[in-house]
Amino acid sequence: MSKLNEHHPGKFHGIWALTKRELKKWLKEPIILLMAILQPVLWMGLFGKAMNIGNMFSSGSLSLPLVVPIPGSSLIPPQLGDAFGNIYVDGSYLSNAFANLGPTIMQGIFGVKDYFSYMAIGMISFIVMFTTMFSGMSIVWDRRLGFLNKVLSTPVSRGTIIFAKVLNASLRAIFQATIILILAVIFGLQVSSTFTVVNILGLYAAVFLLSVGMSSVFLAVALRSTRWETQMAIVNLINLPLMFASNTFFPISQMPDWIQAIARVNPISYLTDANRQLTVLSLDASSLMVDFAFLGVFAAVFSVIGIALSWRYLTK
Repeated sequence: MSKLNEHHPGKFHGIWALTKRELKKWLKEPIILLMAILQPVLWMGLFGKAMNIGNMFSSGSLSLPLVVPIPGSSLIPPQLGDAFGNIYVDGSYLSNAFANLGPTIMQGIFGVKDYFSYMAIGMISFIVMFTTMFSGMSIVWDRRLGFLNKVLSTPVSRGTIIFAKVLNASLRAIFQATIILILAVIFGLQVSSTFTVVNILGLYAAVFLLSVGMSSVFLAVALRSTRWETQMAIVNLINLPLMFASNTFFPISQMPDWIQAIARVNPISYLTDANRQLTVLSLDASSLMVDFAFLGVFAAVFSVIGIALSWRYLTK
């Protein structure tokens, strides 16, 4: 029986062996691993902190004069009025009155009092998108280097080859999401009162679902490709529309109507909304269920499509 098991390994053996190979390639490339860590650092430290939108609405940016004429009122003490029924209020008084203007506007538009917290969680979707987009590159290089031919000559199914690469991209995306969360806390992320450690597991689940769907899409596109330039052209064509036609950096409600229509079917928007509800926004259970339902359907549909296409088009 032991010899039989030796020649007929379990059905998950091929998935784990191929996934481990992909992870080892990633870990053995120090530059790639370093870039995976530096990219979130640069975006969080530079873009996240430089875009201090809340400061635009602070009292200091209003350029208030020293005295401001205000129409008179019966409620105004007579000693402050003049013959024309106008009063003069010191600029420092208005500065104090508008001291909370920035946080109030930020809360109304972004749902948080500082833009960094809003943008930092959006960075998770940004990194997941780029990590999964380049998953198709690996199968192109495997084909060019001859490794794909060797794998196709083994009893491992074609669907297993695709799923192993999907799993590799998902694990890498979760790793980078963890780095972003740690950096965000260091840089001043303000979590909501509903945040718990359990919410992190929900965040990982959402990241995994989007990673499965997105990587399946790009692997399906790369099945017949032998040139890495083709994959680069596709990635460069759709990364900006996917990123900016979503709520990664800006609320959907503030976008033009035609962009809102795109953003509301963009899977990046659903991942970002789910992650924000789990971290910086007050948790809305019904909305969170919608996010996970969309991500689950997206992952299931495109993973099935990717595996089905691999059976037909993945050849030596």
